Amino acid sequence: MTKAKFEDVIREKGVLVYTNVGDSMYPLIKEGDLLVIRAVTEPLKKYDIPLYRRDSGQYVLHRIVKVRENDYLLCGDNRRLIESGITDRHIIGVLKEIVRNGETIPVDGKRYFFYRHTLPVRRKLKRIF
Repeated sequence: MTKAKFEDVIREKGVLVYTNVGDSMYPLIKEGDLLVIRAVTEPLKKYDIPLYRRDSGQYVLHRIVKVRENDYLLCGDNRRLIESGITDRHIIGVLKEIVRNGETIPVDGKRYFFYRHTLPVRRKLKRIF
């Protein structure tokens, strides 16, 4: 039995739920969190967190830090390197919810709004320390 690609699941079901591996989006997303990715239904904007597939085939979930005319600049919350050259053809879906210890955390709720708007300050502090 072959393993379905993330993009096939999104295309067929409109939603993908998988367990996070890695720490690039820490502290928002932790190792073992369940991530709910939905098909993109509107233009992506700054602060959205798309799931995308690099040309190398690697799946990545990072935050959009800037929308440009032909691509996106993305960066993990726990990373400093900004990635460019990611276009709509790379995008598979967008993060909508995080499930941690049975609690669902929507990425459009008040808790997330506060987290998102303090991110630039936390990034600057991280560089200092």
